[in-house]
Amino acid sequence: MKIAYDAKRAFSSGSGLGNYSRDLLRILSKVFPENQYVLISKKTSEKGKEILELPNVSHFKTSKGTLSRQFKMGMDAQNLGADIFHGLSGELPLKWNKKPIKKVVTIHDLIFERYPEYYTWIDRRIHFWKFKKAAAAADKIIAISEQTKQDIIHYLKVPESKIEVVYQGCHASFKEKQSAEFLDQIKEKFNLPQKFILNVGTIEPRKNLLNIIRALKGTDIPLVVVGGKKKKYFKLIEKEIKQNKVEVQFLQGVSMNELAAIYKLAEIFIYPSFFEGFGIPVIEALYSETVVITSNTSCLPEAGGPDSVYIDPKNVKDIRSKINFIWNNEPERKRRAEKGLAFVQKFNDDVIAKDLMRVYESVF
Repeated sequence: MKIAYDAKRAFSSGSGLGNYSRDLLRILSKVFPENQYVLISKKTSEKGKEILELPNVSHFKTSKGTLSRQFKMGMDAQNLGADIFHGLSGELPLKWNKKPIKKVVTIHDLIFERYPEYYTWIDRRIHFWKFKKAAAAADKIIAISEQTKQDIIHYLKVPESKIEVVYQGCHASFKEKQSAEFLDQIKEKFNLPQKFILNVGTIEPRKNLLNIIRALKGTDIPLVVVGGKKKKYFKLIEKEIKQNKVEVQFLQGVSMNELAAIYKLAEIFIYPSFFEGFGIPVIEALYSETVVITSNTSCLPEAGGPDSVYIDPKNVKDIRSKINFIWNNEPERKRRAEKGLAFVQKFNDDVIAKDLMRVYESVF
Protein backbone atom coordinates (compact mmCIF):
# COMPACT_ATOMS: atom_id res chain seq x y z
CA MET A 1 0.00 0.00 0.00
CA LYS A 2 1.23 3.49 -0.84
CA ILE A 3 0.00 6.22 1.50
CA ALA A 4 0.58 9.92 0.83
CA TYR A 5 0.48 12.57 3.55
CA ASP A 6 0.08 16.31 3.77
CA ALA A 7 3.43 16.75 5.51
CA LYS A 8 3.45 20.52 6.00
CA ARG A 9 3.24 20.27 9.80
CA ALA A 10 5.80 17.46 10.00
CA PHE A 11 8.41 19.91 8.71
CA SER A 12 7.10 23.24 10.02
CA SER A 13 5.85 22.60 13.56
CA GLY A 14 8.02 21.77 16.58
CA SER A 15 5.08 20.74 18.77
CA GLY A 16 1.39 19.79 18.61
CA LEU A 17 0.49 18.96 15.01
CA GLY A 18 4.14 18.48 14.10
CA ASN A 19 4.69 15.90 16.84
CA TYR A 20 1.51 14.09 15.83
CA SER A 21 2.62 13.93 12.18
CA ARG A 22 6.15 12.72 12.93
CA ASP A 23 5.04 10.17 15.55
CA LEU A 24 2.35 8.73 13.27
CA LEU A 25 4.84 8.26 10.44
CA ARG A 26 7.51 6.81 12.74
CA ILE A 27 5.03 4.35 14.26
CA LEU A 28 3.56 3.16 10.96
CA SER A 29 6.97 2.84 9.32
CA LYS A 30 8.20 0.64 12.17
CA VAL A 31 5.15 -1.58 12.64
CA PHE A 32 4.13 -1.88 8.96
CA PRO A 33 7.43 -1.63 7.00
CA GLU A 34 5.93 -3.27 3.90
CA ASN A 35 4.07 -0.07 2.96
CA GLN A 36 5.36 3.07 1.22
CA TYR A 37 4.85 6.38 3.04
CA VAL A 38 5.17 9.52 0.91
CA LEU A 39 5.44 12.94 2.55
CA ILE A 40 4.21 15.73 0.29
CA SER A 41 5.16 19.33 1.10
CA LYS A 42 6.71 22.44 -0.40
CA LYS A 43 9.90 22.00 1.63
CA THR A 44 11.61 19.85 4.24
CA SER A 45 13.44 20.84 7.41
CA GLU A 46 15.55 19.49 10.24
CA LYS A 47 12.35 18.78 12.19
CA GLY A 48 11.46 15.90 9.88
CA LYS A 49 14.99 14.73 9.16
CA GLU A 50 14.77 11.55 11.26
CA ILE A 51 11.52 10.53 9.58
CA LEU A 52 13.00 10.90 6.09
CA GLU A 53 15.89 8.63 7.08
CA LEU A 54 13.47 5.71 7.51
CA PRO A 55 13.83 3.22 4.60
CA ASN A 56 10.15 3.20 3.56
CA VAL A 57 9.55 6.97 3.85
CA SER A 58 10.16 9.40 0.99
CA HIS A 59 9.49 13.05 0.18
CA PHE A 60 7.80 14.58 -2.84
CA LYS A 61 7.90 18.31 -3.44
CA THR A 62 4.46 19.79 -4.11
CA SER A 63 3.93 20.97 -7.68
CA LYS A 64 4.48 24.68 -8.16
CA GLY A 65 1.59 27.09 -8.23
CA THR A 66 -0.52 29.44 -6.17
CA LEU A 67 -2.13 27.68 -3.19
CA SER A 68 -0.42 24.45 -4.27
CA ARG A 69 -1.25 22.74 -0.96
CA GLN A 70 -4.95 23.23 -1.68
CA PHE A 71 -4.99 22.76 -5.47
CA LYS A 72 -1.95 20.63 -6.44
CA MET A 73 -1.09 18.33 -3.52
CA GLY A 74 -4.05 15.96 -3.97
CA MET A 75 -3.35 15.46 -7.66
CA ASP A 76 0.36 14.99 -6.86
CA ALA A 77 -0.62 12.09 -4.61
CA GLN A 78 -2.86 10.61 -7.32
CA ASN A 79 -0.15 10.94 -9.98
CA LEU A 80 2.28 9.16 -7.65
CA GLY A 81 -0.11 6.22 -7.56
CA ALA A 82 -0.99 6.58 -3.88
CA ASP A 83 -3.82 4.39 -2.62
CA ILE A 84 -4.68 6.75 0.25
CA PHE A 85 -4.17 10.43 0.98
CA HIS A 86 -4.13 11.32 4.70
CA GLY A 87 -4.56 14.92 5.80
CA LEU A 88 -2.89 15.07 9.20
CA SER A 89 -4.16 18.45 10.43
CA GLY A 90 -7.87 18.77 9.71
CA GLU A 91 -7.55 19.64 6.03
CA LEU A 92 -7.76 17.92 2.66
CA PRO A 93 -6.84 19.32 -0.77
CA LEU A 94 -9.69 20.95 -2.66
CA LYS A 95 -8.88 19.65 -6.13
CA TRP A 96 -8.45 16.07 -7.42
CA ASN A 97 -8.27 14.37 -10.81
CA LYS A 98 -10.14 11.21 -11.88
CA LYS A 99 -7.51 8.71 -10.70
CA PRO A 100 -8.77 6.58 -7.80
CA ILE A 101 -7.62 7.50 -4.30
CA LYS A 102 -9.16 7.20 -0.84
CA LYS A 103 -9.14 10.15 1.54
CA VAL A 104 -8.61 10.15 5.31
CA VAL A 105 -8.39 13.23 7.54
CA THR A 106 -7.41 13.59 11.20
CA ILE A 107 -9.33 16.20 13.16
CA HIS A 108 -7.66 17.05 16.45
CA ASP A 109 -10.19 19.35 18.08
CA LEU A 110 -12.86 21.96 17.48
CA ILE A 111 -11.75 24.32 20.23
CA PHE A 112 -12.49 27.27 17.97
CA GLU A 113 -16.18 26.32 18.25
CA ARG A 114 -16.22 25.54 21.96
CA TYR A 115 -14.09 28.52 23.00
CA PRO A 116 -14.52 31.18 20.30
CA GLU A 117 -13.08 33.84 22.62
CA TYR A 118 -9.59 32.44 21.97
CA TYR A 119 -9.86 33.11 18.20
CA THR A 120 -10.60 36.02 15.88
CA TRP A 121 -13.86 35.94 13.93
CA ILE A 122 -12.08 35.40 10.63
CA ASP A 123 -9.92 32.56 12.00
CA ARG A 124 -13.03 30.81 13.30
CA ARG A 125 -14.76 31.09 9.94
CA ILE A 126 -11.71 29.81 8.04
CA HIS A 127 -11.18 26.88 10.43
CA PHE A 128 -14.83 25.86 10.28
CA TRP A 129 -14.95 26.04 6.48
CA LYS A 130 -11.77 23.96 6.08
CA PHE A 131 -12.86 21.31 8.59
CA LYS A 132 -16.38 21.10 7.14
CA LYS A 133 -15.04 20.65 3.59
CA ALA A 134 -12.51 18.02 4.70
CA ALA A 135 -15.11 16.10 6.72
CA ALA A 136 -17.44 16.01 3.70
CA ALA A 137 -14.71 14.90 1.27
CA ALA A 138 -13.12 12.24 3.50
CA ASP A 139 -13.94 8.54 3.25
CA LYS A 140 -13.00 8.27 6.94
CA ILE A 141 -12.32 10.80 9.69
CA ILE A 142 -9.89 10.05 12.49
CA ALA A 143 -10.69 11.73 15.80
CA ILE A 144 -7.89 11.74 18.36
CA SER A 145 -10.27 11.26 21.31
CA GLU A 146 -13.86 10.37 22.10
CA GLN A 147 -14.35 14.02 23.06
CA THR A 148 -13.25 15.15 19.60
CA LYS A 149 -15.49 12.52 17.98
CA GLN A 150 -18.53 13.89 19.80
CA ASP A 151 -17.57 17.46 18.83
CA ILE A 152 -17.27 16.44 15.15
CA ILE A 153 -20.73 14.90 15.27
CA HIS A 154 -22.19 17.95 17.03
CA TYR A 155 -20.52 20.85 15.23
CA LEU A 156 -19.81 19.42 11.78
CA LYS A 157 -22.97 17.28 11.59
CA VAL A 158 -21.05 14.18 10.53
CA PRO A 159 -22.59 10.70 10.95
CA GLU A 160 -20.93 8.66 13.69
CA SER A 161 -20.27 5.78 11.31
CA LYS A 162 -17.79 7.93 9.37
CA ILE A 163 -15.55 8.62 12.40
CA GLU A 164 -12.97 6.39 14.07
CA VAL A 165 -11.14 7.23 17.29
CA VAL A 166 -7.40 6.58 17.12
CA TYR A 167 -5.44 7.94 20.04
CA GLN A 168 -2.09 9.67 19.75
CA GLY A 169 1.19 8.31 20.96
CA CYS A 170 4.21 10.27 22.08
CA HIS A 171 7.90 10.51 21.30
CA ALA A 172 10.00 7.44 22.13
CA SER A 173 12.20 9.47 24.51
CA PHE A 174 9.51 9.43 27.20
CA LYS A 175 9.43 5.63 27.21
CA GLU A 176 13.17 5.18 27.58
CA LYS A 177 14.99 4.54 30.84
CA GLN A 178 17.52 7.30 31.32
CA SER A 179 20.55 6.84 33.54
CA ALA A 180 20.92 8.50 36.93
CA GLU A 181 24.01 10.24 35.54
CA PHE A 182 22.03 11.76 32.67
CA LEU A 183 19.27 12.91 35.01
CA ASP A 184 21.89 14.57 37.22
CA GLN A 185 23.39 16.30 34.17
CA ILE A 186 19.99 17.71 33.19
CA LYS A 187 19.29 18.88 36.73
CA GLU A 188 22.62 20.69 36.75
CA LYS A 189 22.31 22.06 33.20
CA PHE A 190 18.96 23.73 33.89
CA ASN A 191 19.68 24.48 37.55
CA LEU A 192 16.49 22.70 38.59
CA PRO A 193 15.23 22.71 42.19
CA GLN A 194 15.74 19.59 44.31
CA LYS A 195 11.96 19.02 44.22
CA PHE A 196 9.47 20.72 41.90
CA ILE A 197 6.20 20.40 40.05
CA LEU A 198 6.20 20.64 36.26
CA ASN A 199 3.95 22.24 33.66
CA VAL A 200 4.51 21.79 29.91
CA GLY A 201 2.71 23.64 27.13
CA THR A 202 2.32 26.95 25.37
CA ILE A 203 1.82 29.80 27.83
CA GLU A 204 -1.61 30.97 26.69
CA PRO A 205 -4.98 31.51 28.43
CA ARG A 206 -6.49 28.12 27.54
CA LYS A 207 -3.62 26.26 29.21
CA ASN A 208 -4.44 28.02 32.50
CA LEU A 209 -0.99 28.60 33.98
CA LEU A 210 -2.43 31.59 35.82
CA ASN A 211 -4.46 29.38 38.16
CA ILE A 212 -1.42 27.23 38.94
CA ILE A 213 0.42 30.36 40.08
CA ARG A 214 -2.56 31.41 42.20
CA ALA A 215 -2.84 27.93 43.71
CA LEU A 216 0.83 27.98 44.76
CA LYS A 217 0.42 31.21 46.72
CA GLY A 218 1.50 30.69 50.31
CA THR A 219 3.37 27.47 49.57
CA ASP A 220 7.09 26.91 49.14
CA ILE A 221 6.60 24.58 46.18
CA PRO A 222 8.78 25.44 43.14
CA LEU A 223 7.24 25.31 39.68
CA VAL A 224 9.12 24.62 36.43
CA VAL A 225 7.38 25.61 33.18
CA VAL A 226 8.48 24.39 29.74
CA GLY A 227 6.86 26.06 26.74
CA GLY A 228 6.64 29.00 24.38
CA LYS A 229 5.16 32.30 25.54
CA LYS A 230 2.23 34.35 24.29
CA LYS A 231 3.36 37.87 25.18
CA LYS A 232 0.13 39.45 26.40
CA TYR A 233 -0.79 36.52 28.63
CA PHE A 234 2.77 36.15 29.88
CA LYS A 235 2.67 39.68 31.26
CA LEU A 236 -0.28 38.62 33.44
CA ILE A 237 1.72 35.60 34.59
CA GLU A 238 4.71 37.75 35.54
CA LYS A 239 2.47 40.11 37.51
CA GLU A 240 0.84 37.21 39.37
CA ILE A 241 4.21 35.64 40.22
CA LYS A 242 5.44 38.90 41.67
CA GLN A 243 2.28 39.51 43.70
CA ASN A 244 2.07 35.96 45.07
CA LYS A 245 5.83 35.49 45.57
CA VAL A 246 5.85 32.10 43.87
CA GLU A 247 9.08 30.41 42.77
CA VAL A 248 8.79 29.79 39.02
CA GLN A 249 11.43 28.84 36.48
CA PHE A 250 10.76 29.08 32.72
CA LEU A 251 12.61 26.89 30.22
CA GLN A 252 12.69 27.04 26.43
CA GLY A 253 14.76 25.34 23.74
CA VAL A 254 14.60 21.98 25.52
CA SER A 255 15.27 18.85 23.43
CA MET A 256 13.00 15.79 23.63
CA ASN A 257 15.59 13.80 25.60
CA GLU A 258 16.04 16.69 28.01
CA LEU A 259 12.30 17.15 28.40
CA ALA A 260 11.86 13.44 29.11
CA ALA A 261 14.46 13.75 31.87
CA ILE A 262 12.74 16.82 33.33
CA TYR A 263 9.45 14.89 33.49
CA LYS A 264 11.21 12.09 35.39
CA LEU A 265 12.83 14.54 37.82
CA ALA A 266 9.51 16.22 38.69
CA GLU A 267 7.47 15.16 41.71
CA ILE A 268 4.19 16.11 40.01
CA PHE A 269 3.10 17.05 36.50
CA ILE A 270 0.24 19.56 36.48
CA TYR A 271 -1.91 20.33 33.43
CA PRO A 272 -5.06 22.31 34.32
CA SER A 273 -6.07 23.18 30.75
CA PHE A 274 -9.62 24.36 30.17
CA PHE A 275 -9.95 22.22 27.04
CA GLU A 276 -7.82 19.88 24.91
CA GLY A 277 -8.31 17.70 21.87
CA PHE A 278 -6.20 15.04 23.55
CA GLY A 279 -3.36 16.19 25.83
CA ILE A 280 -0.09 14.53 24.83
CA PRO A 281 1.81 16.03 27.83
CA VAL A 282 -0.40 13.92 30.11
CA ILE A 283 0.71 10.65 28.54
CA GLU A 284 4.32 11.89 28.38
CA ALA A 285 4.16 12.29 32.16
CA LEU A 286 2.54 8.88 32.69
CA TYR A 287 5.24 7.17 30.61
CA SER A 288 7.80 9.07 32.73
CA GLU A 289 6.26 7.56 35.91
CA THR A 290 5.31 11.00 37.21
CA VAL A 291 1.94 11.48 38.88
CA VAL A 292 -0.46 13.73 36.96
CA ILE A 293 -2.83 16.44 38.19
CA THR A 294 -5.10 17.54 35.35
CA SER A 295 -8.54 18.91 34.56
CA ASN A 296 -11.76 16.95 34.83
CA THR A 297 -12.85 18.41 31.47
CA SER A 298 -12.79 17.49 27.76
CA CYS A 299 -10.63 14.50 26.84
CA LEU A 300 -8.16 14.79 29.71
CA PRO A 301 -9.64 11.92 31.77
CA GLU A 302 -9.29 9.77 28.62
CA ALA A 303 -5.56 10.54 28.54
CA GLY A 304 -5.00 10.50 32.31
CA GLY A 305 -6.84 7.32 33.24
CA PRO A 306 -8.38 6.37 36.58
CA ASP A 307 -5.37 7.08 38.79
CA SER A 308 -4.47 10.62 37.78
CA VAL A 309 -5.75 13.38 40.06
CA TYR A 310 -8.53 15.55 38.63
CA ILE A 311 -9.33 19.17 39.43
CA ASP A 312 -11.82 21.83 38.42
CA PRO A 313 -9.56 24.11 36.35
CA LYS A 314 -11.55 27.19 37.39
CA ASN A 315 -11.32 26.44 41.12
CA VAL A 316 -8.03 27.67 42.63
CA LYS A 317 -8.83 26.17 46.05
CA ASP A 318 -9.39 22.76 44.47
CA ILE A 319 -6.10 22.99 42.56
CA ARG A 320 -4.24 24.05 45.73
CA SER A 321 -5.67 21.25 47.87
CA LYS A 322 -4.85 18.55 45.30
CA ILE A 323 -1.30 19.86 44.84
CA ASN A 324 -0.71 19.90 48.59
CA PHE A 325 -2.19 16.42 49.05
CA ILE A 326 0.03 14.82 46.41
CA TRP A 327 3.13 16.91 47.22
CA ASN A 328 3.05 15.84 50.87
CA ASN A 329 2.23 12.17 50.27
CA GLU A 330 5.09 10.20 48.73
CA PRO A 331 3.39 6.75 48.98
CA GLU A 332 0.38 8.16 47.12
CA ARG A 333 2.62 9.64 44.42
CA LYS A 334 4.34 6.30 43.97
CA ARG A 335 1.08 4.33 43.88
CA ARG A 336 -0.54 6.60 41.32
CA ALA A 337 2.62 6.72 39.18
CA GLU A 338 2.77 2.91 39.03
CA LYS A 339 -0.91 2.64 38.14
CA GLY A 340 -0.53 5.40 35.56
CA LEU A 341 2.35 3.58 33.86
CA ALA A 342 0.20 0.47 33.54
CA PHE A 343 -2.72 2.47 32.11
CA VAL A 344 -0.65 4.38 29.53
CA GLN A 345 0.41 1.18 27.75
CA LYS A 346 -2.83 1.50 25.73
CA PHE A 347 -1.04 4.31 23.86
CA ASN A 348 1.92 2.13 22.83
CA ASP A 349 3.16 2.31 19.25
CA ASP A 350 1.94 -1.12 18.13
CA VAL A 351 -1.60 -0.49 19.43
CA ILE A 352 -1.86 2.87 17.66
CA ALA A 353 -0.32 1.53 14.43
CA LYS A 354 -2.82 -1.33 14.26
CA ASP A 355 -5.72 1.05 14.88
CA LEU A 356 -4.49 3.35 12.10
CA MET A 357 -4.03 0.47 9.68
CA ARG A 358 -7.57 -0.74 10.40
CA VAL A 359 -8.85 2.68 9.34
CA TYR A 360 -6.81 2.57 6.12
CA GLU A 361 -8.00 -0.94 5.31
CA SER A 362 -11.62 -0.03 6.04
CA VAL A 363 -11.80 2.47 3.16
CA PHE A 364 -11.14 -0.19 0.51
